[in-house]
Amino acid sequence: MDLLESGEKVNPQFFSSATEFMRGFADQCHHAKEEGILFSQMKQQGIAMEGCPLGVMLAEHECGRQYTRALTSATQAMQAGDESGSRRAIMSSRSYIALLRLHIYKEDNILFPMADQVIPPGQNALIMNAFEQVEKIETGEGFYEKYEALAEALERDIQSYSHKAQ
Repeated sequence: MDLLESGEKVNPQFFSSATEFMRGFADQCHHAKEEGILFSQMKQQGIAMEGCPLGVMLAEHECGRQYTRALTSATQAMQAGDESGSRRAIMSSRSYIALLRLHIYKEDNILFPMADQVIPPGQNALIMNAFEQVEKIETGEGFYEKYEALAEALERDIQSYSHKAQ
């Protein structure tokens, strides 16, 4: 983001790849498993879908989708030569990153420990099987390899841009 803020040109393809990762891996796989399986199991154990933590997590998933759409729009503007695209890409990216950091913290420190407390141990194997089914049905063969390669490419691009900024 610092590079964009300094006026340097960043290839819009970087942001296209980032939004592909955000949509494909984060939303289609991770959030699908949480929303479709984990949250419903927690609800069955008496945890309300409104409020904390499930309602908050759902709201944050939707907020992440909004930032992803905004970044997609900004990327398209950058590709079309619209000067506002870079500024919008910076804002959307920073917002998404801040959201994700807090979201992961809440998962690790609130959601997952609560799930461990309320879901009976015998259900864990069923949940894991359901997760595997989502992975097979929703994502298909080669999904993880595709997104691992994409994440590695994004990391290389970030390192390359970091060297330019120095």
